[in-house]
Amino acid sequence: MAELIQRAVPGMEMMRLVSSGTEAAMSALRVARGATGRDFILKFEGCYHGHADSLLVKAGSGGATFGVPDSLGVPPALAALTLTVPFNDLDAVRGQLEAHPGQVAAVIVEPVAGNMGVVPPALGFLAGLRELTARHGSLLIFDEVITGFRVGWGGAQALYGVRPDLTCLGKIIGGGLPVGAYGGSRAVMERVSPLGGVYQAGTLSGNPLAVAAGLATLRALERPGVYERLEALGARVERDVTEAAAAAGVPVRINRVGSMLTVFFADAPVTDYASAKRADTARYARYFHAMREGGVFLAPSQFEAVFVSLAHGEDDLAAAARACRGAMEKAR
Repeated sequence: MAELIQRAVPGMEMMRLVSSGTEAAMSALRVARGATGRDFILKFEGCYHGHADSLLVKAGSGGATFGVPDSLGVPPALAALTLTVPFNDLDAVRGQLEAHPGQVAAVIVEPVAGNMGVVPPALGFLAGLRELTARHGSLLIFDEVITGFRVGWGGAQALYGVRPDLTCLGKIIGGGLPVGAYGGSRAVMERVSPLGGVYQAGTLSGNPLAVAAGLATLRALERPGVYERLEALGARVERDVTEAAAAAGVPVRINRVGSMLTVFFADAPVTDYASAKRADTARYARYFHAMREGGVFLAPSQFEAVFVSLAHGEDDLAAAARACRGAMEKAR
């Protein structure tokens, strides 16, 4: 399993399997702090990295849906070590790194945001993060729990040509079963016990059931033409929704990267958490219920992503397109 992942994601020279994406992100941050001897981390508003204490600060996903920016039970002293800036804002990142010289262990980011709805990186954003973190001695962590093996065989880092220091993967590598992984360069990962002083362990990490399912999934994804088909399916859904919204006179912005997309009920581009939050959630709610009545079950939150899979066929997409035309009329 590790050899197959490493073949797809060369930057993961060494890795540890865990049981969830939350564990992967939590462990990667611990490694970053242990490797750098620094305490601060920097994350982006609206990006969700699991429910570890350090990461429940201006998180997306459920917190975005219910208007709860933080969680009870997170000590203020710990939250104070998490810096947040807007997604796609390199100047804000630069400002925080300069304001905390030699103190930021890592910058963690969803290379394509998926928990405030899908928000792609602006041109040069990921490369800019790579340059800034290298200059300031901080590690760059890509949380590819959503994008890993979904937007491409090597994940978003292969798609955009930017290699992070650490990568987090989630249940995709187990075909949906409980599994995750984190890994990076040998120099960093050798800090993990028993080679180094950063401790992490789990009885069910790398359990045989999840790994067997993962191997079957990854071998299927390695076949020629897989990602070209996923791109075509995603483009088909985007076109169908765009046409349905235009026919109904409903303003939408569709953000898509490969097979993942979000339909924002908004009349302006969505490029970060603030612009995502300006979307019309009441209209999305009407759309969601109408789609469900039409036989298509979407995520019930405006701030989630839609995923098209290889299991979807022509009949499925045609049915979804028919439901979408009626749902857009009801969403007006």
